[in-house]
Amino acid sequence: MSVSISLEVSGGKELAQALNRFGDAMQKRIGAQLGQWAESVKANAEQLVPVRTGYLQSTINAKTQDWQIEVGAEATYAAEVEFGTTNSRAQPYLTPAVETYLPSLERVLLDALDSAKAEAQL
Repeated sequence: MSVSISLEVSGGKELAQALNRFGDAMQKRIGAQLGQWAESVKANAEQLVPVRTGYLQSTINAKTQDWQIEVGAEATYAAEVEFGTTNSRAQPYLTPAVETYLPSLERVLLDALDSAKAEAQL
């Protein structure tokens, strides 16, 4: 069983509709900034994950699509490491990575919107 943490930008659909007025280039820029944020979370999770063989670490991934960000791991035992089991303690790596970067997500979005507004001369 893989594990992932998904974030959906609140009001993302409304934001996406508003961004249609800014054009494709602006939408791509904001999407790229969200992707960079997700990659930062991924890199942090890769540093935090306990490493025995390196397989779990190698399956950590980040995806962004339609204002949804997903950072997760595909190893079948990923959830057991993150949350623990009755026989082993939790060793969280995804949750702390997201928590570390979550405060900066708002700044990423606001900076991207300010840039888009400036280019659209709004």
